[in-house]
Amino acid sequence: MLYRRPYAIEFNHCDPAGIVFYPRYFEMTNHICENFFREVVGVPFATMMAEKAGVPTVRIEVDFRNPSWLGDVLEVTLEVKKIGRSSLALEITAACNGQHRLTVALTLCWMSGMAAAPWPDAMRARLQDHMTA
Repeated sequence: MLYRRPYAIEFNHCDPAGIVFYPRYFEMTNHICENFFREVVGVPFATMMAEKAGVPTVRIEVDFRNPSWLGDVLEVTLEVKKIGRSSLALEITAACNGQHRLTVALTLCWMSGMAAAPWPDAMRARLQDHMTA
């Protein structure tokens, strides 16, 4: 199952030409992941932090296809590609009006304390529910 969320491009995302400044896509990626964990996995980032846990990004690769402009509303899709012992491979895509804007390959790692740890069973089950074959 895919996770989808609209993402409105605002003035603060753009350079003086009205095009999204590329580092803002990394913020968007984090925004999508944070909402996915809160809405789907059931573990908000605030809860993780309070428990000295988290899901830091350990790898990110972006393929920029077309620019996004002030006023665009992107349809962002998150797909769980692979669940490892403590890692999670995701693919995030963004499009607007049928035009592909970017693809992000992202790897997160479940951390408990200051070390990688196996995914808790309940989280792993929710992640598996959103894994596509």
